[in-house]
Amino acid sequence: MTTTVAEIRKAAEQKMLKSVDALKTNLSRVRTGRAHAGLLDHVQVDYYGSMVPISQVANVTLVDARTIGVSPWEKKMAVLIDKAIRESDLGLNPSMTGELIRVPMPPLSEERRRELTKVVRSEGEDAKVAVRNLRRDANGQFKELLKAKSISEDEDRRAQDDIQKLTDRFVVEIDKLLQAKEQEIMTV
Repeated sequence: MTTTVAEIRKAAEQKMLKSVDALKTNLSRVRTGRAHAGLLDHVQVDYYGSMVPISQVANVTLVDARTIGVSPWEKKMAVLIDKAIRESDLGLNPSMTGELIRVPMPPLSEERRRELTKVVRSEGEDAKVAVRNLRRDANGQFKELLKAKSISEDEDRRAQDDIQKLTDRFVVEIDKLLQAKEQEIMTV
């Protein structure tokens, strides 16, 4: 298992990027007062015995700034989709008009905005912990290379400094994402 410093760094950077991407996905699920079609992406519906995302059994569109429209491709799916949205953790109350399911976004109260801000901060902290864990793993691999005398102490120190700079860069990026999302939530 002879790995080079460059390979360890590259692997750590790719994993850190994935952590930031996962955070972006999680933040996109946090609902603000505005509607967006991606809000229902993680809501699963029972389709002939298997759970699938709503987007695989219906067309999800925006009716207006505060309403999502869901048009099932099969008429009998409308009731199941309506039920799945109601039972999701999003706190939405869809209404059916013919074959279209309208999902209005309720306006957020000040208290709810504060709760969502806490959720966002928690998601951000989880992402930072993931990035820091990746830094720890990479530093551990450098120590193993040093122990195996594959690299010198100077190379080990430089590699650790490099990983620290990488970690700092991703933590700053996470902070920017959080700040933007908090501002979006607190905007009335």
